Amino acid sequence: MQETELHPSESPATGANRSVNRDWLRALQRTALSEQNSCSTLPLAFDEVLAAQKDALAVIDERERVTYAEFSRRANRYARWALAEGLQKGDVVALLMGNCADYAAVWLGLTRAGAVVALLNINLPAQSLAHCLRIVKAKAAIADAALHGACLSACALLEEPPRLHRHGETAAGFSGEPLGPAEMREIAPGDRALYIFTSGTTGLPKAAIVTHRRVLSWSLWFSGLIDAGPQDRMYNCLPMYHSVGGVVAVWSVLLSGGSVVVRARFSASAFWRDVAAEGCTLFQYIGELCRYLLNAPDCEAQERHRLRLAVGNGLRADIWKPFQRRFAIPRVLEFYAATESNFSLYNVEGEPGAIGRIPAFLAPRFGVALVRFDEASGKPARDAEGRCIRCGVDEAGEAIARIEALKGASPNFEGYASAADSEKKILRDVFEKGDAYMRSGDLMRKDARGFYYFVDRLGDSFRWKGENVSTLEVAEILAACPGVRDANVYGVVAPGCEGRAGMAALAVDEGFDLCALRREVEAKLPPYARPLFLRLSRTLETTETFKHKKQALAAQGFDPQIIEDALYFSPPGAEGYVSLDVIAYRRIGAGEFRW
Repeated sequence: MQETELHPSESPATGANRSVNRDWLRALQRTALSEQNSCSTLPLAFDEVLAAQKDALAVIDERERVTYAEFSRRANRYARWALAEGLQKGDVVALLMGNCADYAAVWLGLTRAGAVVALLNINLPAQSLAHCLRIVKAKAAIADAALHGACLSACALLEEPPRLHRHGETAAGFSGEPLGPAEMREIAPGDRALYIFTSGTTGLPKAAIVTHRRVLSWSLWFSGLIDAGPQDRMYNCLPMYHSVGGVVAVWSVLLSGGSVVVRARFSASAFWRDVAAEGCTLFQYIGELCRYLLNAPDCEAQERHRLRLAVGNGLRADIWKPFQRRFAIPRVLEFYAATESNFSLYNVEGEPGAIGRIPAFLAPRFGVALVRFDEASGKPARDAEGRCIRCGVDEAGEAIARIEALKGASPNFEGYASAADSEKKILRDVFEKGDAYMRSGDLMRKDARGFYYFVDRLGDSFRWKGENVSTLEVAEILAACPGVRDANVYGVVAPGCEGRAGMAALAVDEGFDLCALRREVEAKLPPYARPLFLRLSRTLETTETFKHKKQALAAQGFDPQIIEDALYFSPPGAEGYVSLDVIAYRRIGAGEFRW
């Protein structure tokens, strides 16, 4: 029987039950091996695929096209290098490399030898790099030519620096043949495979532990959900030092016999040309990439692509349908996940704006709950008996997930390299004495149909006029206004006022109309959520994973003496926004305005 497919213009939440159930079943079937076979690890799973795909292309980058056989040989050379270096099982090797065909092969080889690979952010300054090397106790580090100097500077800040090696020279001369019995190290699913670092937006980066079990589970689960096969090619321009760009996008396809097209960075002007030329069928996105593509002019290549699926997270509701329709993307698979988290959500139905829905038959496996959050204490609220309070329908609360759930359920919370950081993420005595849940740090709501929606990151929302303001919800309204290409919303201190006032940094083009924005704001946002301050520019600064940088903007506030962008504000009783110059700034500072 042929599986039901939906046209992009059809309602994704209706008529697709058979397709949806097959997606879940496929994911469960493909992960069954990793959950039942105690000897199953990513290197072993890759070897099984290698036997049938030796001459097929595995990874393609701007410079080379690497077959499965060559990919395996490169991994084996790095495994032998690790053995020759005297690295023991559990020793940490830090990897500082840009996106390339060799990236995944290097860390596959190192994990094959029992090493734990720390995937370092290539954009970090020396002090932060040194912190990352220190907290994982790296014994060795491999850096590519472009980043060797940065790693050398970081090592100079450490009392016990790792041995630094240059990629390309490190494994030269070692055999690429399969490892013999004497060279093999026994690796268990529960052993550590990777350290993947958080972004460090609220402090220095934390090193999340990723075991061999989770690496394989992630890869096979996504492989099942996207129905990856040998005919597929994944376009991946996300940083490979993160879990999505370096694990999910790569291994979900490689373990299915397909190919991965790797690019060093995202380019809106080159995207469709690349996707069409390489015959890509899959695209791993972050929501902002879709917005950039939607804002870019039409190009001939966008009519020739073969994409059947875009998979990723952070695709806002306001651009979901326009993106899917304009570029004729048959299916969008949005998901929610975090590297350190013990749960994830999947919008298999393709409901615009939702981050997932848990089928009833999988609810015990996931163990997810939404609980009311107390802004004053910065913790989940508790009732008279000291227990957390579950949220009602469409009520926003923090998402938490049970630790040590039912047998065969989601992996336990594996935590960070720092035990203290791990403990901060654990919530105890939640619904009954002795239970434990992992805190996500994210506010979500669940509608009557069971769809989850991301509301905001705890710490990003702010309080104004006694109300909680979701920066994400306000940003979505602003970004939908004509002439606005992107929006970043945050709270700032307004002298003489309680809480934080709303401010929006907007990337605008020639079609932007300040009066039209004001009309949209008044029509679609309650008074307490309307931004009092605006900062207009051509572009907005983002992190390497295209997340908006809020802290620096919030710290600058609305001071025209340090901000070069055009500033506007909404005085009490005014019908629109007016220019914010030094004189107005001083009047605000003197407390002349009472909002």
